[in-house]
Amino acid sequence: MKSVLLIGMGRFGHHLCKNLVDLGNEVMIIDNDEKSVEDLAPVVTSVLIGDCTNPEVLKSIGVRNYDICFVCIGSNFQSSLEITSLLKDLGAKYVVSKASRDIHAKFLLRNGADEVIYPDKDIAEKTAKRFSANNVFDYIELTHDYSVYEIPPLAKWAGKTILESNIRPKYNISILGVKHPDGNVTMLPSADYMIDKSDHLMVLGSSANIEKLLKLL
Repeated sequence: MKSVLLIGMGRFGHHLCKNLVDLGNEVMIIDNDEKSVEDLAPVVTSVLIGDCTNPEVLKSIGVRNYDICFVCIGSNFQSSLEITSLLKDLGAKYVVSKASRDIHAKFLLRNGADEVIYPDKDIAEKTAKRFSANNVFDYIELTHDYSVYEIPPLAKWAGKTILESNIRPKYNISILGVKHPDGNVTMLPSADYMIDKSDHLMVLGSSANIEKLLKLL
């Protein structure tokens, strides 16, 4: 469990807050619009209505006490920049700021953000990857070069073990898990696991190698 400060309760802030609370974290939320926090007040640790571009507002809550501070203001970049800088000046341990453009990210990092996130860009990239290729059920980018894809097995793999299919030596990918039709998942299947045609394979590999494999499906 972590202590989290969340500034800016727009759509992304709302979703992030609900997920952080569901995971057992202590969350304080701040927004300058009372209506934006009404629905979350019963589930968070504390709520503050105020303008975080005012240094006195942030000083009053002791930002040093939070494990992570999220700046989720997407519509006003100047405010996001000021708040990010103020948080770091006041001793915040770790600041994560939301950006919508690469140029914004550069300025946020220069002004104190420890990490910048692009929720809209990330979702757009994931959606494009998933729907541009046939037979991709899900996709997670781990690094710029490596990703995890959820895909069906090649027809020739069905009825064979992972070892017999020669998957890693031939295709340079690793099977991290197998999702079955009933929703159950076998993590890190052994080499003698028998592949079924109805399985969904969660494979890890370089983007280049996985894209070659996708062309065979």
